[in-house]
Amino acid sequence: MMLRHLFFSAAAMLLLSGGVAQAQTPRWQDPQVNRVGVEKSRSHFFAYETQALAQQGDKGASGRFLSMEGNWKFLFVKDHNMAPKGFQAVGYDDSNWEDFPVPGLFEMNGHGNRIYKNVGYAWATQFANNPPYVEEKNNYTGSYRRTFTIPAQWKGNKIYVHVGSATSNLTLWVNGKEVGYSEDSKMAAEFDITKYVKPGEKAVIAMQVMRWCDGSYGEDQDFWRFTGIAREVYMYARPVAHIQDLHITTGLTNSYTDGTLQVKVNAPEASGKTLTLTLTDERGQQVWQTTETLKGKNEQVIETQVTKPLQWSAETPNLYTLMTTLSDKNGVIEAIKQRVGFRSVEHVGQQILVNGK
Repeated sequence: MMLRHLFFSAAAMLLLSGGVAQAQTPRWQDPQVNRVGVEKSRSHFFAYETQALAQQGDKGASGRFLSMEGNWKFLFVKDHNMAPKGFQAVGYDDSNWEDFPVPGLFEMNGHGNRIYKNVGYAWATQFANNPPYVEEKNNYTGSYRRTFTIPAQWKGNKIYVHVGSATSNLTLWVNGKEVGYSEDSKMAAEFDITKYVKPGEKAVIAMQVMRWCDGSYGEDQDFWRFTGIAREVYMYARPVAHIQDLHITTGLTNSYTDGTLQVKVNAPEASGKTLTLTLTDERGQQVWQTTETLKGKNEQVIETQVTKPLQWSAETPNLYTLMTTLSDKNGVIEAIKQRVGFRSVEHVGQQILVNGK
């Protein structure tokens, strides 16, 4: 009786101290949890340290880029509950694990079964649909480990990991500490790992990917069902003062003869820095340029009209180049190159018009 009383008291204390004793729904079955510790989604671009590198457009030539692609140590298990525990620890012995490509899909590299379905879910022969529930059985899970040396010249910068696509979910650890979790399998997941690493020193990166999670219900489509990392993976550095997001919108006005250009810049840590926008045509001739001083932490909007630009369509794929640079008294901090076109798409009556036609 005394033991029972002690057990009840201990359980009650746990519940009162935060519900630790209660069964908690794992993130991969909780529709309220989609991203934890992941950077806010942004437009796709890479920020270079010079305009010349931005014009070249090769990330690999930048000193702020480190590819994470190639063979990683990898362990595949058929059922999620058999996944290794504590594998993210720095001293974990992965010597018996196989070498596995990143990017790389499980089913294309010797693990699991390739499934194509155009109606119904991939688990249709295993368990009934009951969102957000998915089983651990046949829920393939891959665990990854690899060691990288953080470039010494990145000291003082913010450091990020970019995973272009991981299906169905992704958990990332650095030096044994969890950084974040993402279920947006067809969107890039970016993680700020600055506080987990030291430039000039080695860092152990660990990842885990599952075949199914609650998000698999919402992402079901008429396509091949594959598991793993399908797009580029890399690490990159950015100065503390940088452009966080860049949103470019173009259109046509004045009976489709002139172009409109709107640029929204979000750079909360770059207040007081100089922003320069330069638009050039295919020959490299400058069409428009403006220089602004970034103010405060709010989004800054710059708008202009371009006289009689060459129109962008499938038949006339005319594109311009917009170079966005952030600088201070010491020169360029970062440069971003984006290709833009002037086009109008409208729904008029029973028709869709492109550039008025």
